[in-house]
Amino acid sequence: MKYSVDTYRLYQDEKYFSHVVRIHVRMKDEVDINVLDKAVNTAIKRYPYFAVKVTVDEDGGYVLVPNDKKIVVIPTADKMPMIGSSSINDHLLFVDCSGKDIFFNISHTMCGGRGFQPWVMTNIYEYVKEKYNVEPVAPEVRKPGSDLLPGETAEPTMDMLTTEEPIHKRKTQKAPVLGMDYLRSVFIPISRDPNYMVVTVNQQDLLKVSKANDSSVLSLFFIMFARTLDKVFPEKDRVIVGEAAHNLRESVGLPNTHCDFLSHVYVYYDRDSLNDDLEKLGTKTRGQFILQTDPSVSHAQVRKLFEQYEEIDKVHGLKAKRKYMAKHSLSTGKDAQHGSFICNYTGLMDWGELADYVEFFVFVIEGHFTIEITAMADKIYVGFMQLINTDKYVKLFREELEKVGIPSKLDGPFPKRLPKHDIPRK
Repeated sequence: MKYSVDTYRLYQDEKYFSHVVRIHVRMKDEVDINVLDKAVNTAIKRYPYFAVKVTVDEDGGYVLVPNDKKIVVIPTADKMPMIGSSSINDHLLFVDCSGKDIFFNISHTMCGGRGFQPWVMTNIYEYVKEKYNVEPVAPEVRKPGSDLLPGETAEPTMDMLTTEEPIHKRKTQKAPVLGMDYLRSVFIPISRDPNYMVVTVNQQDLLKVSKANDSSVLSLFFIMFARTLDKVFPEKDRVIVGEAAHNLRESVGLPNTHCDFLSHVYVYYDRDSLNDDLEKLGTKTRGQFILQTDPSVSHAQVRKLFEQYEEIDKVHGLKAKRKYMAKHSLSTGKDAQHGSFICNYTGLMDWGELADYVEFFVFVIEGHFTIEITAMADKIYVGFMQLINTDKYVKLFREELEKVGIPSKLDGPFPKRLPKHDIPRK
């Protein structure tokens, strides 16, 4: 690849959907915007690879260059500034706040949840330190002034990926979705109301059930969400397909890289099988996770992605590169594959004493029937995302949790307010 891995998502079309991640952190006290401004601009010094702006080279390719301008922190408003615009000093990130809520907005081109979470933790650490005049014990927080981890800015290359034949190939069967909900949200503006809710569960409640039924955090939520959609899918659809992202950091020997290079895992649930006992479903789901995250399988998927990037490099001119991505993108192009729902888990990181100051935090992205799972201290948070405004599905989801002995708490709905990019287009 000719350019940084961090640049290629910038070619994605945003006609309908945003390619920005919004991270919602609810504090236990009202947020002081002046303290937050100072904290954010201190924290960014630890993450120079996020302090960048977009330029275009002579071949029409996107290039990220250092940006030493101030990070913008503003009150939350109905209309948010665009990522990369002059109103936020050309940065690919900004922060807004309202009441007890802090929102970190950042281009998805930079990385994904596992790469963003350390940055969020550093911001919250600096904020708590400044506001309360304390130094909370938080060993996993990357503090300003500390060195970058070995390989934190390292990028994967094609030669890191195995070329062996995959031991598993995904079925080509198209995943059914609740088409009318989705189409209505895309093509009928009056019905489109992107929103999310936060479902909170106690870790002990969830782990007790998952351990007793041969499951993990992610596989258990897969089953609960599949059973939820089983209540609403048309009878003619005989399968429900769950989809999750899998990051190859560990697999290619770059455990500390911030870069996002993902394969995808798909689990097919026959509608009748969803009545099986939980342990049987847990074994099946975990088995598929293990099979499809085998290096021969996941590396083959990422190899296709990197081959696409290399094809973009061969195309000359920004307009032509963007046109190529619109047609061939593995996430939105003509050959894109999707599940009936998407369910991702960022994983647990140790917030230490910072957890005492935070009510919840979730990642917010575009998507219909998409859940992003985060964890902190003794809680697990589920960001439940939709493109229409209804509580029908989240109610069914919580009922499924309750049936297996996992009580939950609900916050929201919240408007997504996902900004789009303001970067050169041609």
